[in-house]
This record gives sequence, structure tokens and C-alpha cells, in this order.
Amino acid sequence: MELKDKVIIITGASSGIGEATAKKLAKNGAKVVLMARSEDQLNALKKVIEKDHGQALVAVGDVTKSNDFKTALEKTVKAYGKVDGLINNAGLMPLSFVEKLKTEEWDQMVDVNLKGVLNGVASVLPELIRSKGGAIINVSSMAAHRYFPGGAVYCATKSAVKMFSEGLRQELTPKYGINVTSIEPGAVDTNLADTITDEDIKEKMEDMQKMTTLESEDIANAILYTLTQPKRVNINDLYIVPSEQK
Repeated sequence: MELKDKVIIITGASSGIGEATAKKLAKNGAKVVLMARSEDQLNALKKVIEKDHGQALVAVGDVTKSNDFKTALEKTVKAYGKVDGLINNAGLMPLSFVEKLKTEEWDQMVDVNLKGVLNGVASVLPELIRSKGGAIINVSSMAAHRYFPGGAVYCATKSAVKMFSEGLRQELTPKYGINVTSIEPGAVDTNLADTITDEDIKEKMEDMQKMTTLESEDIANAILYTLTQPKRVNINDLYIVPSEQK
């Protein structure tokens, strides 16, 4: 797929993987739609992209609210006339041991990590079906493959995203030419762990901080690779981990 003038919506675009991906795709000719809750951060990113001669549109919204996605889609179509792809990147990782019963945090992970993906797909899918093509990329995690301490709920949400992606691929790709990919990173140097409130988990995270993690740009490169394959090629799963991670 040639990225020039392709319109790609990116959730969680205000920082980390989303921000790096927006810059990378815009640099390669895509028109990126920046979706997150922080308007100030999105506007700042838009300026950076435009300074580098890219094109970006700010669509402030919360992925847990289907109406916010609807508004973002309407704004995108009004500005660019179409949608070619969606990158469901927004996510939370407030790890905790189950016995702590941090049920509000469980709900947040289900709402953002899973329902946010469902809301995004439900929003853009009619447009992609009409155009008989495009791409949906869901950012899952290596947590979809294995449990790690405090990750029972987080791993469950990311496993669900991985399986949902496979279901989408089997239902949509042969029939409509919409390629679907699950991106599954290991440890990445982002602010994802900032939401952890369980002190026992924070202690365990110190060992991970000694490791050379992936950078957000590494995942952005993986997403670029996925999007620029020939139409006949569907990258089902892309599992990318730090060289030092066991």
C-alpha cells in the first residue's frame, strides 16, 4: 500500500507509540488524524508534523465513548473525504494483583483496551467496506501470549484484542480487502506504567527498568512496515520484543 495521501486515524496519538507512529506515517505521506483526550498535546504534535511538511488533523476524543469516534470520523471525512485506515493504539496498564480487588482499574482496562478497540472498528468499518479496502491495526501486546505478575486483567484484555483481530481478518480481508493486523510489543519505553498504583507491582517493575527496552519508534517502524506491504499481503500478527527480554 502506497501511503501517500492515505488517511489514517490514530488513537492514543498524544504520546508514546501513537505520537511516534503519527510522525512516522506523516513523514511517509499519510494524512494522519490524531485522536486522544489531550487537546493541547495533539495540537503541539500537529504543529511538529506540519513543520516537517506533513498533514495532520486533530480530533479530540475518548475511545470509550462511541459518539466521540463518530464525531472524529465525521470530522475526518469532512476534511479529507475518506478514511483508509485505523490504528487502535490507546491503552492503559494499571497492573495489580487480583487479590487487591482494584475493580475500578479493571473496568478502565476493559473500557479502554478492549471496548475502545471495538468502538474504533465499529466507527470506521462502514467507510472501509464502502471503499473495499484499507487497514485496521490493533496494538495488542506480548501480554496476549503470556501472563506476568499483576497482569491478569491486562493480559486478558490484550488477548481479547489479539483474537478479535484474527476474527476481523478472517471475516473482512477475503471479502472486502481490508487488511487486519495485531501488533504485539514487549517492553516499550513509554508512560504506560505510570498508571500503576499497586506498590507491590511497582517494586517488581524496577527489574524491567534495568533492561534496554524498545523505543516507541521501533513500534512505529513495525506499523509502517505493515501498512506498506503489497495489497496481497496481510501481516496477521507482529510480535516484537526487546533483545534482552526473556
